[in-house]
Formats: sequence, structure tokens, C-alpha cells
Amino acid sequence: MKTMRALRFEQYGPPSVLTLQELGIPELRPGQALIELHASAVNPSDVKNVAGAFHSPLARVPGRDYAGVVAIGDGWTGKEVWGSAPGLGLTRDGTHAQYVVVDLDSLSEKPAHLSMSEAAAVGVAYLAAWSALVDAARIQPGETLLVTGAMGAVGQAATQIAHWKEARVIGADILDGPSDTDAFVNVKIKDLAAEARAWTDGRGVDLALDSVGGPLFEPCLKSLRLDGRQVSIASLGDGRVTFSLRDFYHSRLRLMGVDTLGLTGPQIATIMDSLRVGFEGGQLRPPSIQTWSLEQAVDAYAAVQEGMPGSKHILVPRP
Repeated sequence: MKTMRALRFEQYGPPSVLTLQELGIPELRPGQALIELHASAVNPSDVKNVAGAFHSPLARVPGRDYAGVVAIGDGWTGKEVWGSAPGLGLTRDGTHAQYVVVDLDSLSEKPAHLSMSEAAAVGVAYLAAWSALVDAARIQPGETLLVTGAMGAVGQAATQIAHWKEARVIGADILDGPSDTDAFVNVKIKDLAAEARAWTDGRGVDLALDSVGGPLFEPCLKSLRLDGRQVSIASLGDGRVTFSLRDFYHSRLRLMGVDTLGLTGPQIATIMDSLRVGFEGGQLRPPSIQTWSLEQAVDAYAAVQEGMPGSKHILVPRP
């Protein structure tokens, strides 16, 4: 039996429960492709998965994003691909390994000018931002977008996508730092709703993407204009929030939820194909990256768990 190296957890816990193991290369079923992985990202959701947040069946190889070459796949063999697939790392073994199996209908060709590591850094963050802004909220040219967690991976992706769609961006976060947003609010020292209204001449923003939730959920709602809309993709703590329902309906607000875990293979492929156009046209840029070997994977997970904004952490499964 041919084998591969793969990162695996057999119990829930901190990154230290992960071990590097020799496993059999997964077998294909009709309609599937075997991908030789060249790079895969470590996302915050991967750390949460190992900790047990998603109750993944054990034992499990984690990892949701990838870039690599199709080793076997009807009509796809030899092509460079990128993206994600339903259930990767959660209900099926994921991408923190040397090979992964995905359905053919989730495949998307990688932008030729991106390195494998750069391409692997796109995945979930850009899928979430695109699903929220383009598919759910239908962002329009000339609109003003408020993004919480602007310094994070989803926030940075959302800022690029919004600018590509000719929208203005107000970023909000608990940290100051380099940002491509048109305006920035440090929510530790300033009132988010007041600042958002000041930047929009008292009108309020057209759209908010709340990638934090918890204590920032209601301030986002208060930042919206009449008939404004808000997309939520995450929440701190126990997931519960409070807000004024009277203010909500008097302002005719719309609230939407987006969950990348629910995307189908064809939906993922369609979004990745759309993102490829932006990367090839120069409207989108990959984040800065830091690469790690599989032997260093626990340290990579620990770095992601720290939660500090900066480089995207990428596992490179082959020397």
C-alpha cells in the first residue's frame, strides 16, 4: 500500500494533540480526484476543529484549504488547482497531508502567477468574504462597507473584494496597523457607530460585514443607514447577542448569515473561479505568508491560536 505523511488528531485538545503519521494514500471513488498537495493553510477554524468545536469524528486529518496538482482526476490530471471542498478536515480527512481526495465538481484552476503557497493562503478567508459581500449582500459600486475584524484574514479579503467592486471601506478592529481600508476605527478607544456615521456625514453605512460578533454585533447594526444590511459570519463567546428590536425594524434593517461550512462543491468552484479573475487582473492580492513544514505543524497551529494579525501560516508538505 502506498503511504503519505499526514497530520492527525485522535483526541480533541490544544495543538499538541496533533501528531505526524504515516497513512495510506486515500482511494478514489467515481467523480473524485486525488490531489498531490504542495501547500495548505492553517486557519483559525482548523485550530477550533482540533479543539473539538465542530465535533469532527475521530481520528481526523485537519485542513480546509489547499493548492496542488491533480494526480488522478478525469479531465483534470496534471492541472494546478486551489481552493477547498465540502467537509474537508471536518467530516472527511483534510489537507494537512501530502495527498487529499476531493470531488471533481469542487475543482478550480489555480492562477498561474501565484505560487502554491500564495494560492493556498486564499481559500476559506476569501470564500467567506465573497459569499458575504457578493453572493449574500450584493455589494454595489459607490456603497460604503463597514468591516469588523478588518486586520484579520477575512477582513483583509473583504477590503480587497469591496474595492474591486468599487465600494468604500471603513475598517474596525481592536488593533492599529497597516490597512488598505479607506478609514479605520480602533474600537478599543472610539465608538464604532459614532465614527461610522461621522465618516458618512451622519447617514450611516450601506453594508456591514461583522466577522467578530459578540460585543461588536449591535454597534454594527447602529452604524447602518436606513434600509442598511448586515452580514454576520462569526461570534465570540456563547454566540448570543442582544440588540434593540425596535431600532432594528424602525430602521428597516436586514440581517444575513453566511456559513462557509455549508458551501457545496460547485459553489466553491464557482467562487474560486471568480476570485481567479480578480487575482489575474491584479484587483486581488494574496496575503503575506509564513511557511512551515509538516514537522513544524504544531508550532504553526500555535501561531494561529495566538491570533495576532500578520502573515498567513502555510504548511508545505514536501521538502
